[in-house]
Amino acid sequence: MSIQGVSSFGSSTSSSWKYDVFMSFRGADTRRNFTSHLYTALIREGISVFKDDKELEKGKPISAELLDAIENSRISIVVFSENYASSPWCLDELVKIAHCKNTLGQKVIPIFYGLVPSVEREHMGNFDKAFAKHEEDFRDDIEKVETWRRALTDVINLCGCDLNDRNESEFIEAVAKEISCKLSGSTSTFINFKILLAGVNSCLEKLQIQATTIKVQWRQSTIAPPLIYFFFLSPVVFVD
Repeated sequence: MSIQGVSSFGSSTSSSWKYDVFMSFRGADTRRNFTSHLYTALIREGISVFKDDKELEKGKPISAELLDAIENSRISIVVFSENYASSPWCLDELVKIAHCKNTLGQKVIPIFYGLVPSVEREHMGNFDKAFAKHEEDFRDDIEKVETWRRALTDVINLCGCDLNDRNESEFIEAVAKEISCKLSGSTSTFINFKILLAGVNSCLEKLQIQATTIKVQWRQSTIAPPLIYFFFLSPVVFVD
């Protein structure tokens, strides 16, 4: 089913969407831990979530149901984990997500689970190894691999959230509340901003804001650049 008249996040009526959130993740990496806990937290916030719990058989194409769920979701959450890019099905989802972002104005939120965003963005990190294998496995259809690569590059460079070494349960609750705020049109809470501060720093990395040599001296204390961002940036992690 096509969506008519959707140009930006929150611009459509609720009846235009089947789901609030579509979750894209590598099942082997996060299905029984992070993704499951995030799904529960989102449901607890009253958010309608599509999470595919079926493992696709090798060689089987992504289902029409999955593509339809992506197209009819207000937000797509992409949980980038170590082996995400090694899955052709995850990459097929990502192509559809990137398409909906660029044509329907769908909001896309990347979450980096066990990965360093700057490394993945600049050097593709673990993903380079996955694509080397894809190029070998799909050598007769290199255009498919390049389509996957373009979609990955598009989404991985969006502002998102980095779990890093913080408390996972607090992080999940903050993400769920942040998404709930966005869906309802209200502003982020201060505590969510503090917990998700790495997401802001991640965005600043993307924009190549270099302030590593700037220091503020105050009462014999040194405030490093990440804290400068804390004091001067608006407390919104997911920028519309």
